[in-house]
Amino acid sequence: MIDQNKNNLPLDLSYLSEMSGDSPDFMLEMLDAFQAQTPITMAELEKAVVAQDWKSASEAAHKIKPTFYYMGREDARDHMQEIERNTRELKDLDQIPAAFQAVKDFVVVLYQQLEAAKEELKKRL
Repeated sequence: MIDQNKNNLPLDLSYLSEMSGDSPDFMLEMLDAFQAQTPITMAELEKAVVAQDWKSASEAAHKIKPTFYYMGREDARDHMQEIERNTRELKDLDQIPAAFQAVKDFVVVLYQQLEAAKEELKKRL
């Protein structure tokens, strides 16, 4: 489940910072890449959920799952992992559309958090 309380906090980019050697340039590149790729993968996931193509849904969820962790949102990663697992195991499929909608709504908030994080990183350049 996505932790709504974290939606009002700055992103914890400590993993990304550690991965990048605390390079603001690299971190900005990663955030930009995430913002460019996420809509594509989310569209793939939505299409698969609507079509009840559970194999494709599982693959799309698997693809996007780790990026939420890099952005400091383990809660969203865990939520996506549940979508991935349930679509792969064909379990609780009636709950998948609502679970996807929660992620879709969350991504809007995440983009706002990313913009704030990018502004902070730009100050360090």
